[in-house]
Amino acid sequence: MILVTGGAGFIGSNFVLEWLATGDESVLNLDKLTYAGNLNNLASLRGDGRHMFVQGDICDRQLIDRLLNEHRPRAIVHFAAESHVDRSIHGPAAFVQTNINGTFNLLDAGRAYWSTLVGQARDAFRFLHVSTDEVYGSLGPSDPPFSETNPYQPNSPYSASKAASDHLVRAYYHTYGFPVLTTNCSNNYGPYHFPEKLIPLVIANARAGKPLPIYGDGQQIRDWLYVKDHCAAIRRVLSDGRFGETYNVGGWNEKANLDVVHALCDILDEMDPRPAGGSYRQQITYVADRPGHDRRYAIDARKIERELNWKPLETFETGLRKTVQWYLDNDAWVRSVQSGDYMKWMERNYSQRDNVEEQA
Repeated sequence: MILVTGGAGFIGSNFVLEWLATGDESVLNLDKLTYAGNLNNLASLRGDGRHMFVQGDICDRQLIDRLLNEHRPRAIVHFAAESHVDRSIHGPAAFVQTNINGTFNLLDAGRAYWSTLVGQARDAFRFLHVSTDEVYGSLGPSDPPFSETNPYQPNSPYSASKAASDHLVRAYYHTYGFPVLTTNCSNNYGPYHFPEKLIPLVIANARAGKPLPIYGDGQQIRDWLYVKDHCAAIRRVLSDGRFGETYNVGGWNEKANLDVVHALCDILDEMDPRPAGGSYRQQITYVADRPGHDRRYAIDARKIERELNWKPLETFETGLRKTVQWYLDNDAWVRSVQSGDYMKWMERNYSQRDNVEEQA
């Protein structure tokens, strides 16, 4: 059995589904079910005895100790995190609590549990911490992509909290010999992505006839990674990664945000044309930029390819088409996550940003 934290969120639920689709090892799934945690992501696993779900907080030490001692997992895969930069700007305290204190709690409980293991069980145990490329800061237009040796230069409360959690993980390896692994990934996209992030937001707003908000000039560049490729990378690191090492996971797909939105509009024009005709590009609206918005992220994923023989299978074009098709096929899921709380958040975040320009 493995323990997965945050396994009802976007990447976590995709990982749990892929894990159980490709093997028989059970998953103990711990998720607090905040706004982004959704049991509907795991609906296909209802009645599957290999999946045990527990609603709970990674900051609850008694709960973590009990789960570890009762279920005796051979590994912890730690996804649970507050992850939206805009939300971290409005309310950073939750990011400090979950991403820093929660990771510390898991590390400390995990180390205490690991210390009770003997022989092969102790040798086989590992703790995999899933992090982000945002800890490295922002790149200039001609800078080389982030490698695992780049200095940390976080620029948002979110990325600062993830950087702190990465440092704790590293410290537990070097101080205690705790068998940790860290992955730093680029922007994920794919099924079950909560529609506050760029790609699912554009799909949902386009189909609803709403504006497609672009921060600033839309030239912020990100490296895009299809979520199922990311899940495959995590499985590879979990099985073959070297303890104490960091592995950058990227898609080799640098795209400006505006180009991503244009690509989405073009695919939707083909797959789900606007009832009134014309292109979805007509709904693009430029709004005031996010404070401290990093200009460019890019991942150098050569280490994981060289050492673990992993590289992404999807191109941006193939992954994006699969993503759009999934959202078209899953209207009920989209409606279910667009609750009152979601609408209040969207109003809070975007009502404060005056339109700066409108272009088709």
